[in-house]
Amino acid sequence: MRTLLLLAALILSQTAHAEIQTLFRGECYTEAEGAAKLAEFAKTYSTADEWQARAANIRRGMLKGMKLERLPAACDLKPIRHSRREHDGYTVENVAFESLPGFWVTGNLYLPTEAKGPLAGVLCPHGHMADNRMLEQTQKRCAALARMGAAVFAYDMAGYGESTPVDHHHSETLRLQTYNSMRAIDYLLSLGNVDPNRIGVTGESGGGTQTFVLAAIDPRVAVSVPVVMVSAHFYGGCSCESGLPIHKSAAHETNNVEIAASIAPKPLLLISDGDDWTRRTPQVEFPHVQQIYQLVGAPDHVENAHFADEGHDYGPSKRAAMYPFMAKHLGLDLAKIKNDAGQIEESFAVVSPRAELFVFPADKPRPDYAVTDGDQVIDLLNR
Repeated sequence: MRTLLLLAALILSQTAHAEIQTLFRGECYTEAEGAAKLAEFAKTYSTADEWQARAANIRRGMLKGMKLERLPAACDLKPIRHSRREHDGYTVENVAFESLPGFWVTGNLYLPTEAKGPLAGVLCPHGHMADNRMLEQTQKRCAALARMGAAVFAYDMAGYGESTPVDHHHSETLRLQTYNSMRAIDYLLSLGNVDPNRIGVTGESGGGTQTFVLAAIDPRVAVSVPVVMVSAHFYGGCSCESGLPIHKSAAHETNNVEIAASIAPKPLLLISDGDDWTRRTPQVEFPHVQQIYQLVGAPDHVENAHFADEGHDYGPSKRAAMYPFMAKHLGLDLAKIKNDAGQIEESFAVVSPRAELFVFPADKPRPDYAVTDGDQVIDLLNR
């Protein structure tokens, strides 16, 4: 009996040790150690083919770590759209669709009033602020992108806003949230006038993580703009970013810089600031990514907009850096948001009260068959 207990303890110890070795959360390294890791990774490839082989292995490791190697059978989206409001150059609607049977992804759809299509499509995931989909910074960027000619979908991350009944800190939130983003692309394409070759994604903080994770694993993403998130030493501290072993397994080891760069040669803009873990992006992360884009023959497809005197947000200057990049690579009309002096101007954007943006207010409840248990939502991913 004593031998069996010792054996069980040894197995548990080894299991715990394996988990520690494969889950990288929060500030895993010092800045110097993170830079050294990047240099270590860079030694594993010196040609475009070697990098693409490494990127493919990173992708496989991520999909396995997120348990998305096999996707559930795609259910009908059964979209709900209501409360259309027309503003200056764009419209807003309250939208939900089923990513899994009985579970709705909730958000707002912004469309241009003039463009006939085909339109570019842009996903706007958000970070860890309450009601982020409804914040001024989110509404303004969605309005501007729509006015420029894109179909834009801002949606609740799992467990935020109207995304119930899931708990955002569930151990498999990254899995659910990323699957929801994949289905959000399905939704944009289901509109019938969105160009499948012009899909972009941009979000800040945790939404920045979701941006580069989705871009890495879903080949439909054509342009990626992660904001204030890509770091060599900070891996994201939430379950939705690093709650599953996407950075290391027996078959791969990587970090968020390489994950973000795995979209190469497709366009990538890193937006960074001086008051968080992206403060050294111009000196550390961006040169590494530039080297990768040089290898694949697309040096003009990667940029860094750094704001040394700013903090962790998706504020006006960061949005002003993103708009030209999206316009250039998604074929949008930047002139639609410029004033007579040629400056980017967002004064046309209407910031709606949060109550106006709800898909399921009290008088428009979810259908009766809605899933009401968070663990059941996760279980649906296994079917």
